[in-house]
This record gives sequence, C-alpha cells and structure tokens, in this order.
Amino acid sequence: MHKFKRLFHKSKRSLRRRLPPIKSGDRIAYRNMSLISRFISEQGKILSKRVNRLTLKQQRFITIAIKQARILSLLPFLNNEKQFEKGESTARTAGLRTRNKINRLTLK
Repeated sequence: MHKFKRLFHKSKRSLRRRLPPIKSGDRIAYRNMSLISRFISEQGKILSKRVNRLTLKQQRFITIAIKQARILSLLPFLNNEKQFEKGESTARTAGLRTRNKINRLTLK
C-alpha cells in the first residue's frame, strides 16, 4: 500500500529563482518608456502584480507611471490595431452612408 502512494507523489519543483523584473537602479517614472512598456499587454492593459512578479509597492508605482504616461499621450489608452486591420470602423461608416442615400431617395 505504501508503494502505491509513492507513485503518485508530486515531484519537487526546481528551486531556481527568477530574476526580479525591476533592478535596484531602475527608476520607475512615466518618462522611462523602456521599463513601462514591459508591464503592458498587447491590448494596452496593465498586467497584474502576479504576472509581473512585482511587490505591491512596485506595482503601485508602475500603475501610476503608466497612467501619467497615458494622460501625457506618451502611451495609448487602448491598442486597437487589430480593429483597424479588419476594417470594422469602415463598415460602420459605410452603413451610415448607404442609409443616408436611401433616405434621400425616398424623400424625393
């Protein structure tokens, strides 16, 4: 019975430590775009503390710096490149144009 239980025992994880994402010399500021851009997703969202492997204090400073950079238009609020590639925005305007043409024709 003891041998059977040992077979399903989980193996120990490697004790290798990851390097911290922010070094002690790095300054967290809205002007430091190379540092800030590492903590933003492809859609332009701020990544969580767990994903970034940051402390609570570092995460707060990163969040403030990203929001300041967005207000000063150094960073976009949303990254909508995929939307423009598909042509969704042109489809909406085209629909409005055709409606206006139909309305003009019916009024005459």
